[in-house]
Amino acid sequence: MSRAIQRLWSVFCAIAAVGLWPNPSAPMLCAAEAAKNSPPNILYIMADDHAAHAIGAYGSRINKTPNIDRLAKEGMRFTECLVTNSICTPSRACILTGKYSHINGVPVFNRFDGSQPTLAKHLQAAGYHTGMIGKWHLGSDPTGFDYWNILPGQGVYHNPTFIEMGQRKGRQGYVTDLITDFSIEFIKNRPAGKPFFLMCHHKAPHRNWQPDEKHAKLFENADIPEPETFNDDYATRCDAAREATMRIDRDLQPSDYKKTPPKGLSPAELKHWKYQRYMQDYLACVASVDDNVGRLLDFLDQNDLAKNTIVIYTSDQGFFLGDHNWFDKRFMYEESLRMPFLIRWPGRIKPGTVCEGMILNVDFAPTLLAAAGQTVPADMQGRGFLPLLTGQTPKDWRTSMYYRYYLYPQDHRVQPHYGVRTERYKLIYFNKLDQWELYDLQKDPHELQNVYDDPGRAETVKQLKAELYRLKKDLKDNDQFADRLPKNGV
Repeated sequence: MSRAIQRLWSVFCAIAAVGLWPNPSAPMLCAAEAAKNSPPNILYIMADDHAAHAIGAYGSRINKTPNIDRLAKEGMRFTECLVTNSICTPSRACILTGKYSHINGVPVFNRFDGSQPTLAKHLQAAGYHTGMIGKWHLGSDPTGFDYWNILPGQGVYHNPTFIEMGQRKGRQGYVTDLITDFSIEFIKNRPAGKPFFLMCHHKAPHRNWQPDEKHAKLFENADIPEPETFNDDYATRCDAAREATMRIDRDLQPSDYKKTPPKGLSPAELKHWKYQRYMQDYLACVASVDDNVGRLLDFLDQNDLAKNTIVIYTSDQGFFLGDHNWFDKRFMYEESLRMPFLIRWPGRIKPGTVCEGMILNVDFAPTLLAAAGQTVPADMQGRGFLPLLTGQTPKDWRTSMYYRYYLYPQDHRVQPHYGVRTERYKLIYFNKLDQWELYDLQKDPHELQNVYDDPGRAETVKQLKAELYRLKKDLKDNDQFADRLPKNGV
């Protein structure tokens, strides 16, 4: 729409608003038309390793997150947001490209090819002022961003170095506060008349969980409840669970819990003590993230930006918080697979709504492009979920998803695996072990009983394998990064 037509339309709307237009719905139509022709700003906030079950809006039993919860109260909470490869770098590549790991070339911690098309590049070409601030963790320099200021590698919590447009600069302060400071400055300094797209990526609450002084003692005297699966014995699981080196009792390091355990503790008491230390620091880091989300939301309010800004809060994947006696992620089990996803878009999303539709991290890019009024490239494998934001679920919306994890043996010895997750079932194949697991999420939501060998499930297994290989074929996963195929595949 040209500027002249926009001005004429504004006058038309003003006339309608004072009742001089006979159609009583005209003001509503004007607002809708104005929103359609005024691309929304997009503030994408992503934490690192923030499990959904450590967010108040997701029913946390262990902490409160009032500022993050605002997005649920004022927007929509997704209960079925799932990651396609539960590890930091691959998930970030999926989010940027809208493509799975085997297509975007980042199945593990390898360097991201910044020459390929990305969400940022598409929005930049559409006239957005684009920014990337915080944890990048993709090996190469960001591309498609008018401004970037990133942590090198994992970065550090206190007095971190940032790389600002290629220049290394030491900064004084706490990393979560600094990322927020830089994000606010980016929005303040945006060009007039341009919508902005900002990726605000926090380091926290990534291992080894170093809180700032303000929050360090927040959980010092708390007795944090243990998860129901804290003493999982892996009795029905494949060998992968027993091999993985991310147990609370056995694999946490002194640099993680940072204090000397009391003498004379029994093995069970020591495990409990380590869990408390882990969670005290993890949740304190989350509290700082929550405070800084509040700072960003307040800034938008104070500068009359909230009404035309999409705000998203998510994490790069899920995380085990003592669930199954684990920390970290990687496995296809629910705590690792589920991502928090909260989104606010005033005038488009009804406040306080909940969506149970299944969305994936590869869906983020096409959804935001569509929200910006742009055509989604045909080679993006994700699917935009704009209809879900207004409560409309397409009849052909997905009811299953494909997952694949590759990295082994580095970092916790989690065996490579892939699988299919439906609304009720999860079938996992550990391809190097040639072992299968099946869980009935309706009857066994904590995934404690592997029922793959149950004769009564034979038909279910057959159907799930057919769906698994259908998805695998449709997504063009031809084992580009794997060394063997199933022995007993369909």
